[in-house]
Amino acid sequence: MDIEVKHHRILLQKIARRAMLERGLLPYFSPEVNHELDQIRSPAGRRGPADHDLCSLLWSSIDNDDSMDLDQLTVAEDLGAGRVKIQVAIADVDALVRERTAIDEHAGHNTTSVYTAAEIFPMLPEKLSTDLTSLSLDGERLAMVVEMAVNPDGSIGASEIYHAWVRNQAKLAYNAVGAWLEGRSAAPEAVTAVPGLAENLRLQDAAAQKLKNYRHVHGALSLETIETRPIFEGNEIRGLEAEQKNRARELIEDFMIAANGVTARYLSAKRYPSIRRVVRVPKRWDRIVELAEQHGAKLPATPDSRALEEFLVDQKAADPLHFPDLSLAVIKLLGQGEYVAEQPDGDVPGHFGLAVRDYAHSTAPNRRYTDLITQRLLKAALSGSPSPYSFNQLAELAEHCTREEDVVNKVERQVNKSAAALLLESRVGAQFDALVTGAAPKGTWVRLINPPVEGKLVSGYEGVDVGDRLRVRLVSVDVEQGFIDFKRVH
Repeated sequence: MDIEVKHHRILLQKIARRAMLERGLLPYFSPEVNHELDQIRSPAGRRGPADHDLCSLLWSSIDNDDSMDLDQLTVAEDLGAGRVKIQVAIADVDALVRERTAIDEHAGHNTTSVYTAAEIFPMLPEKLSTDLTSLSLDGERLAMVVEMAVNPDGSIGASEIYHAWVRNQAKLAYNAVGAWLEGRSAAPEAVTAVPGLAENLRLQDAAAQKLKNYRHVHGALSLETIETRPIFEGNEIRGLEAEQKNRARELIEDFMIAANGVTARYLSAKRYPSIRRVVRVPKRWDRIVELAEQHGAKLPATPDSRALEEFLVDQKAADPLHFPDLSLAVIKLLGQGEYVAEQPDGDVPGHFGLAVRDYAHSTAPNRRYTDLITQRLLKAALSGSPSPYSFNQLAELAEHCTREEDVVNKVERQVNKSAAALLLESRVGAQFDALVTGAAPKGTWVRLINPPVEGKLVSGYEGVDVGDRLRVRLVSVDVEQGFIDFKRVH
């Protein structure tokens, strides 16, 4: 390897750009996109008489520490008798990104932002996604608001969707807010600086916990995996950091799941087609049953999300240290999600892992093209205009977005593996404990317990299956290709 070995970030950026081009993705914005961008000089529009003005509410964003593409804000109101009104404001991206423009075509080509170890390739130009269409701190922005009443048992009561002007009063981060909500630290300064915000966030947290508990009673799965990101010192990788789940992440996750359900039902009630996100009945339920038996539990012969959830809860209580490994095996066996087009009276399957029947991605239009499509459908439904997409167009778009999402995932995995290969190249010959994460004719894959790095099992894979624990030896790495190869140690 050349001198760039000393500049890991630069090397990984080159690998990421090459991987995107090789898989047909666009790492750069075209001259046509940049020309259109030059014509956009301010955030969306002027206030209309029908727009709600909600700028005075205690809106805040909670995202990663370094996120600037802020897609949603949240706020709560106590309705009494244990009921809470939750409002989720979603950036009105369609106001500046119109159909069949060069910017829209770029977004529709990649279908999502690409998050690699060394560089983010945004779906939309940063002038939009981190500024003009971002719900940035202290800026007044036009948004789509999903309003819903959370009942004492966590079910969703009355709901509404409308256009409104909003203002982000606090830009917050998951880790700091999570530590505070869990009682591990004091409230972040950004919270205490806004009168009433701490109490509002506590109310939001309580409502989110009710939403989560309600879904889990109905079979939503308690899955917990280890997500890592490289830690750089300057341009060099020094380690991998695991992202920890916390109450702030759960708060946003539960509100987004609820808002996506409200969106799907709204479009159906207004007689508009939609794109739904589904995870069908697991194809490898038999292997999930086997895994449960290995842990002393019995699952039904046919897929049952409630029974699986009870097993997962018991296992997390019994062995929290190894629960992420079990979770990962179950996730792999559940299979990937996909997008499908849905008619108003359709009966597409729901989301098995979330235990929800109606689920339309709508809450991240700066980052996902399906959400931008859904936003355009919502606007048409609100105004009573014809659907901007025919059902056949939506079916084609759903298939395209599913396919491209898989391509993006492969690029992200490849670059993450290149980063891991840089960390491990000095440890060829070392032995590790590992978990089998994939077993198919095209290859068997394992993930090390520590560090949590995935690679291919090139020897000794006979008879192993997803969820098995093995001892492996690192035999080779290829940083350029993102290859990490192991052999089983008997």
